[in-house]
Amino acid sequence: MKPDLTKINIMGVINTTPDSFSDGGLYSNSTKAVEHARKLIDEGADILDIGGESTRPGAVDVPLNEEIRRTIPVIESIRKFSDIPISIDTSKAQVMRAAAEAGVDMINDVRALREEGALTVAADSGLLVCLMHMQGAPDSMQDNPLYDNVVEQVSYFLTDRINIALSSGITKNNICIDPGFGFGKTLQQNLQLLASLATFKAMGYPLLAGLSRKSMLGLLLDKPVDQRLYGSLSAAVISAMLGADIIRVHDVTETKDALTIVQAVLQQSP
Repeated sequence: MKPDLTKINIMGVINTTPDSFSDGGLYSNSTKAVEHARKLIDEGADILDIGGESTRPGAVDVPLNEEIRRTIPVIESIRKFSDIPISIDTSKAQVMRAAAEAGVDMINDVRALREEGALTVAADSGLLVCLMHMQGAPDSMQDNPLYDNVVEQVSYFLTDRINIALSSGITKNNICIDPGFGFGKTLQQNLQLLASLATFKAMGYPLLAGLSRKSMLGLLLDKPVDQRLYGSLSAAVISAMLGADIIRVHDVTETKDALTIVQAVLQQSP
């Protein structure tokens, strides 16, 4: 089931990893991951985003077989009791293919289909694909990110990846974009991207924003990752007001309340 992008969607995060920045190790057991999926569905998530490889700053690559082991059984188990849209958070073509066969509805790729075979698999799958900007790679992306103009350069990158995706057989209505908050950006650059979300919305594609619990919020608030709820809610509200169609979060219940108000206000806009 493709996400209903006529409304603001809450994407609930399920990291089946031992080392993700916020909830690493909590759901690395398949049973716990599926239990968490049930919880997120009950709380009102519109999409579940399942990832088996951490892309936090400093993260190292996970072997293909391990990423498949972490994610595919979880997807298969969820499909036995729910038809909620599921996204696979991966850059590997083989994982994309296995996830498509297991029943996912979306590919969420932090590398924007730049890995070998990813474009072909994404096109053949017919699934919605999110193309994200990242400068560098997770193990080094925060070392010293440099831009002349971060908004212009991220926009240019996304436009280029959109054109490549279209030329590879991915249809326009199967593409969404993500400026990649925290992926090779300083605090100031992240704030510039957030303030300029309308620029990305104007590109004409559904827009995903993922700021939940991220270090940019920690820097602003001087609080550890488990104390960033209110900052995350503020970022979610700002993102939705500026045009984001999918808000990727860890805290679904609280975000749903906040975005219900946003949606009600936006519906009154002329």
